[in-house]
Amino acid sequence: MEYVYAALLLHKLDKEVNEANLSSVVKASGAEVNEAQVKSLVAALADVDINEAVKAAPVAVAAAAPAADAAAADAPAKEEKKEEPKNEEAAMEGLSSLFG
Repeated sequence: MEYVYAALLLHKLDKEVNEANLSSVVKASGAEVNEAQVKSLVAALADVDINEAVKAAPVAVAAAAPAADAAAADAPAKEEKKEEPKNEEAAMEGLSSLFG
């Protein structure tokens, strides 16, 4: 996955996506460079218009999260009661059940 991110970063910075540049970015990230994967990705991207590929990509789920948060902010707030253990002994009983 870091190879794809590196290619996208190079593209965003208007740098050529080639083996040397891709290897440099991956190495700078702290990951170990696999030359076979670098060559494979560069070959796979040779005939790809990255701008069109990014536009055609499905929208990530994370992008929908702010919309859900905004909808939740508009809704009236509900008070949630959390049941707390009545005493320390009851809390320990719950913990001991985890360990059998």
